[in-house]
Amino acid sequence: MIKKIVMLGTFDTKDKEFSYLFSELKKYYDNILTINTGILGSTTLFPVDIEASEVSLLGGEELISLQKKGDRGFAVKIMCDGAKKLIDRLYASGEIVGVIGMGGGGGTAIVTTALQNLPVGFPKLCISTLASGDTSPYVGTKDIVLFPSIVDICGVNRFSRQIISRAAAAFCGMVNQPIPESVKDRPIIFISMFGNTTKCVEECARLLEKEGYDSIVFHATGIGGKALEELTMEHYPAAVLDITTTEWADEIAGGVLSAGSSRLDAPGITGIPHLIAPGCVDMVNFGPMNTVPEHFIKEGRLFNKWTPMVTLMRSNKEENEKIGKIFANKANKAKGSVEFIFPLGGFSMLDCEGQPFYDPETNNALLESLKANIKNDIKIHTVAENINNPVFSKTAVDLLLGMLKIKNKK
Repeated sequence: MIKKIVMLGTFDTKDKEFSYLFSELKKYYDNILTINTGILGSTTLFPVDIEASEVSLLGGEELISLQKKGDRGFAVKIMCDGAKKLIDRLYASGEIVGVIGMGGGGGTAIVTTALQNLPVGFPKLCISTLASGDTSPYVGTKDIVLFPSIVDICGVNRFSRQIISRAAAAFCGMVNQPIPESVKDRPIIFISMFGNTTKCVEECARLLEKEGYDSIVFHATGIGGKALEELTMEHYPAAVLDITTTEWADEIAGGVLSAGSSRLDAPGITGIPHLIAPGCVDMVNFGPMNTVPEHFIKEGRLFNKWTPMVTLMRSNKEENEKIGKIFANKANKAKGSVEFIFPLGGFSMLDCEGQPFYDPETNNALLESLKANIKNDIKIHTVAENINNPVFSKTAVDLLLGMLKIKNKK
């Protein structure tokens, strides 16, 4: 089978731009499958393999119905759904090796929705007018490349010609680049990390490597936690070492790095061993100080200006009690083994003796809440040290290896 790359987009309103992209792709790759998602018509400037009528049917509506309805938002949703099903089908058949698209607001939504189910490492790129600011609705937890169009995608000019040409070359470079060889048969451990738990996680990864495990680290920035959960649901890791659960502090207090209410669910659902620590739960994340909600300032909360762009707020007793209860409820529902490890010397590098967030009493509120709500058979281990102390890392790895040993015997 000769595999193809997909060029996807609204050929009705942007046919000249896609014609130029098609010609640039042809310089590097001969076999191109073109898919039209534009409901107003098609093009004769280049061959169209799959027309919008087929895409709309997969989305649940006939094209003529969308045209008569005249509801742009509804049409975009239908084409998003249809394009996603079509790309999923093409990928499952093994026919394609990459997908590239282009668009403004609606076009970007359709292209990136279609890319969402493609696995990490599969080439996927969208030239977009929206490739700045908050791109999380378009990228999600996948390695979708948003290539800034700089100017609006409206005609081929001295600027857009450069952008489209470079994007085509970059995309085909991804397609043609062989996947690097990796160490085979080494089990994977997922670990969550933040700047304030880096020393802990680096030591854990070092110790796990000595035991024959590869560590994959996720930055606990909201998207990182979501990616950890999603890839755990796909059964990639042998276990999850959840050192850094700070995203729950943001979820509870309204910070900017929440991973949502499903954080900590995936290991329990899949039955994968899960060791949980309250790493960086002492802090809630905001942008610059002028973005912090006014009511927190009026309450006299404790803040740390981590960088000019990041303000950290110390979590309080009430928030820690809520988090302890949530952690317990998550663990109580787990199908597999789950345990907790609690650093009595503080949750982060800012939460140790002599540092601004050091507050053992507030931290203890989380521990007591966890104990009060957890099932009797779920273990809670305490370590007298700060989370970044090597003793804590060693204890955490030893506990996780013990959980894996028990699971592997079953």
